[in-house]
Amino acid sequence: MLFALIGGTGFYSLSETPGERIEVDTSYGLVALDRARVGDTEVAFLPRHGVSHSIPPHRVNYRANIAALKELGVRNILASASVGSMCQTMPPGSLVTLTQFLDFTRARASTFFDGEEHDVVHTDMSEPYCPHLREELGRAAAALGEELQPRGTYVCAEGPRFETPAEIEMFRRLGGELVGMTNVPEVVLAREASICYAAVAVVTNWAAGLSSEPVRHEQVSDFMAEHTARLRALFEAVIQSHQEVDCSCRAAAAR
Repeated sequence: MLFALIGGTGFYSLSETPGERIEVDTSYGLVALDRARVGDTEVAFLPRHGVSHSIPPHRVNYRANIAALKELGVRNILASASVGSMCQTMPPGSLVTLTQFLDFTRARASTFFDGEEHDVVHTDMSEPYCPHLREELGRAAAALGEELQPRGTYVCAEGPRFETPAEIEMFRRLGGELVGMTNVPEVVLAREASICYAAVAVVTNWAAGLSSEPVRHEQVSDFMAEHTARLRALFEAVIQSHQEVDCSCRAAAAR
């Protein structure tokens, strides 16, 4: 299977017509996902929070999810992320291709290489998000007439609470531009599994302290529901025009 899509908040299905529901049993747990097609390409669709948003960000079984996609033979992952913006040039409604991250998670299993069942491996993360998939996202966006910002630094907070204005100020001073709760360790595990991974962030709101309005989950969910069609169109365009290459992502976890 060439592609998988991982849907975040508000992105719970690939289309109105559900695909074939399958379960993959991994050593980290059971994973339920949909098998569908985009044109001639078989695709796995995995809703990160479950189809009814029942799994909070700190309880997502990231290792099982990536292990299941690896077992299915997935070589490329496109993921969505709903984010708050800390950057004036990335207002609500913006689509941003992630290029770097800052990890502020604390209580998540964040690697396959924990020195128990697997060897200790130190994975290169100089370029966390696949450069080839990022280029394809840019070309697909241009063809669709969609404005996609090509670079963004994502801060991953632990959640499930939203951040304080003081934390947002700290993140900004460290170079963060967008803030969310789910992209780490997902991107790290994909790299450890030698799967090309790219993520598109949808800015749903200003981060805490940058607006007079409080941040509410309902606001994020409603906003994402309005913009999911943009993500679907973008991801489907990448899948249909994709060209496989000998990508450096495949060797980043080399022993």
